[in-house]
Amino acid sequence: MQLCLIRNPDCSRKLAYDIARIVYAHTGATSLRAIEAMTSMISNASKKTGREISDIISDSDIFSALRSDSKYHTRMSVPANCRAFQTCLRTAWRMLHNNLPDMCFGATCFHDADEMPTWATSRGYILDTDGLLFYI
Repeated sequence: MQLCLIRNPDCSRKLAYDIARIVYAHTGATSLRAIEAMTSMISNASKKTGREISDIISDSDIFSALRSDSKYHTRMSVPANCRAFQTCLRTAWRMLHNNLPDMCFGATCFHDADEMPTWATSRGYILDTDGLLFYI
């Protein structure tokens, strides 16, 4: 008898976890507002650029937590049963199921309030929440 491995073609579960890890790493799950804004920004960036969400969340130019030298990199290893991470995961599910309104007013990029990247000097931020500044 030969066994065959059956794979689930639904990759949305893994994508939701990947989104939640990025959101948790950058927000620290300090507030639901910050979580929803970051998750919305990911969705907005995907829609505006035509890139897949998986491409957006794997871009280390957007998300510094993906780089090992980032101060947020260790947060990427959050346990899946952490309550704060679970909030990020529920929000990611809402976004993937088109059930999350745009909580960042169309923003497609962000940075920490204690940083000032060169691209941000010529723009005005449209949302400031929990130490994160969001831009169009």
